[in-house]
Amino acid sequence: MAASGDKPVMPIESFLGVWAYSKRAIALVWSTHRGLTVTLGLLTVCAGVLPAAVAWVGQLFVDAVVAAVAAYQADGAADYMPVLRLVVLEGALVAALAGAQRGIDFCQTLLRVLLSRRVHVMILDKALTLELAQFEDSEFYDKLNRARQEASSRPLSLVNRTFSLGRNGIALASYAGLLAQFSPWAVIVLVCAGLPVFFAEAKFSGERFRIFQWHSPLRRMLLYLEIVLAREDHAKEVKLFNLGPGLMRRYKDIFGRMYRDEKSLTVRRDSWGFALGLIGTIAFYGACGWVAVATVQGQITLGQMTMYLVVFRQGQTAVSSMLSAIGGMYEDNLYLSNLYEYLEQPGHERPSGAADGIDPCKGISFTDVSFTYPGAETTAVRGITLDIEPGQSVALVGHNGSGKTTLVKLLAGLYRPDGGTISYQGVDLQQWDPAALKRRIGVIFQDFTRYQLKVGENIGVGDIEALMEEPRWREAARKGQAAGFIETLPENYETQLGRWFNNGQELSSGQWQRIALARAFMREQADILVLDEPTSSMDAETEAEIFEHFRSLTKDRIAILISHRFSTVRHADLIVVLDGGAIIESGSHADLMALEGRYAALFELQARAYR
Repeated sequence: MAASGDKPVMPIESFLGVWAYSKRAIALVWSTHRGLTVTLGLLTVCAGVLPAAVAWVGQLFVDAVVAAVAAYQADGAADYMPVLRLVVLEGALVAALAGAQRGIDFCQTLLRVLLSRRVHVMILDKALTLELAQFEDSEFYDKLNRARQEASSRPLSLVNRTFSLGRNGIALASYAGLLAQFSPWAVIVLVCAGLPVFFAEAKFSGERFRIFQWHSPLRRMLLYLEIVLAREDHAKEVKLFNLGPGLMRRYKDIFGRMYRDEKSLTVRRDSWGFALGLIGTIAFYGACGWVAVATVQGQITLGQMTMYLVVFRQGQTAVSSMLSAIGGMYEDNLYLSNLYEYLEQPGHERPSGAADGIDPCKGISFTDVSFTYPGAETTAVRGITLDIEPGQSVALVGHNGSGKTTLVKLLAGLYRPDGGTISYQGVDLQQWDPAALKRRIGVIFQDFTRYQLKVGENIGVGDIEALMEEPRWREAARKGQAAGFIETLPENYETQLGRWFNNGQELSSGQWQRIALARAFMREQADILVLDEPTSSMDAETEAEIFEHFRSLTKDRIAILISHRFSTVRHADLIVVLDGGAIIESGSHADLMALEGRYAALFELQARAYR
């Protein structure tokens, strides 16, 4: 729940925002499908005018029947044609009204589907422009989840309510015109009777939205618990450690907290709604008595009495619908603020820059680079100065948390350094064209993604422009030493991987790692290839063989290796030892062994285990 100091949303402030969001929502719906939007608007006008027309024809019909009865009783004969013509006319108007309502439902259904897709595309497009640091922020995740949960339906809801407001406004104006002939006071009573319910609905709409906001972290926790309890990649540990009952208790406790908040709000809202709704009921039956007395006194005809009663009842419905639409627009406005708050998140779209370096003879240069993760107190890397020449193989070693992966993420452009510069071929990474730079760098992390796609597509994602090129798959698989086991799969490169879809095949950790290595070799244009412990699940001999193979295929490129196995990295041209985010040693294996520093000590410690 929110802290006690949270400022409540004030209706007057939000009402000012309703119209701004209505304008944006209508523009969004208009751009989604103009034809359906125009049709919806025209049908809305028709649906607003036709009910009053039906009521007016109903009055004429009752009066015509009364006149025909009187004529028949007086003369024994009557002209039925006026009555029958009015029956046909009213039937036609009712049919037209039903057709307009059907048309509105039709347009709304199609627009709902199109708009939902449009908003989800907007949300995902925005996600592509955001930095990695934003995805690692829990507050950002709350904004993303709130935008996805409600906002996809709210734009159309706001537009529908805007049209409903217009339709019922037209209907109310026509009802008021008819009712004013009886008494202007009847119009005032009609409007005022619906105000109490409206104010109650507006108040509880604000409360519902605040509860929705407060529950965002809880809903995210529920989703996470569902994933842990029901996903195959968590099932082993859940069963092995008997985590199920404890996680289920936590799931039920969180759900219970959310339910209690919702129940309390619903009870209060419905109680107030019922009590205040009685005012409208009293107003209607008071109007019935008023009209009945006027009819008995001969002030109005029986047909007029019937019309005024119908008009008052339908007028009440129109007022209620109008006020409900305004209250709903207020609520939609609150939820749409989530969508636009997310869409207006500052992204990081660098303008087009250099497509090539100014000096191909220069490699990678880190100059006094420092970086701290957002929200962290400890600096991840500090004062890094390092030059890597073209064609050079470099190994980064050090304890976990020493800054190796952070350095690679900075090189790949996933983060921007807080201080210092990183350049490639004499050009600062921030001045490169993002697409051109991505083509130059291929990185496979230890926690690479295991896509629930076909084998070939799993490899092809390494170069999205060649995603479906099978010859490239095969060549990359050969270089990544994955071709052998792929040929044994049921459909080779067309085999579905993972368990999410039918006939999916699960691979061993080592096989998945070879798929990831093959993915790295899809980037034929890459001048820099980075392997961040992607072979950690393999034995030392296999890893050494793969890294040696990797070095032989990258003789003309910069190859950066991260591994905790010193028997593997010893063959690198340059070994960089990090500790506490800083470089403490660098040189060849022979140089570092002669130095008898941290590297030599760690190497001897590891070598001792194999003796």
